Amino acid sequence: MIIDPIGDLLTRVRNAYMARIELIRIPYSKLKADIVKILKKNKYVFDFEVVEENNKKFIDVKLNDIRITKYIPTFKRISKPWQRIYVGAKDIKKSRNGKGIYIVSTPRWVVTWYEARTLNVWGELICEIF
Repeated sequence: MIIDPIGDLLTRVRNAYMARIELIRIPYSKLKADIVKILKKNKYVFDFEVVEENNKKFIDVKLNDIRITKYIPTFKRISKPWQRIYVGAKDIKKSRNGKGIYIVSTPRWVVTWYEARTLNVWGELICEIF
């Protein structure tokens, strides 16, 4: 049983980068799929696909070509299941002077910090990636 599924997602991606594995499989949830979609849009992962095997859904994540990429991104979980961190639209600051991203879960969807700021929505600050 996984207590923190988002932390598990970030740990699996981080460990795959460290071990130089190109394809990983993660148990499916809509929130995880939205986070991986943001990671793909910001070029932290190459591609992803939702697959179903034996009536269970998984997300197959293909990481960037690790043999030529020497950069390993840092994934930091901010809001935890036992301590939720909520921020307003005006309270969201730049991550690492604009070199990283914050992922924010709003009441309708999951977006990055700059999208939340332009849409003027509040939400739960899930993680920071830089």
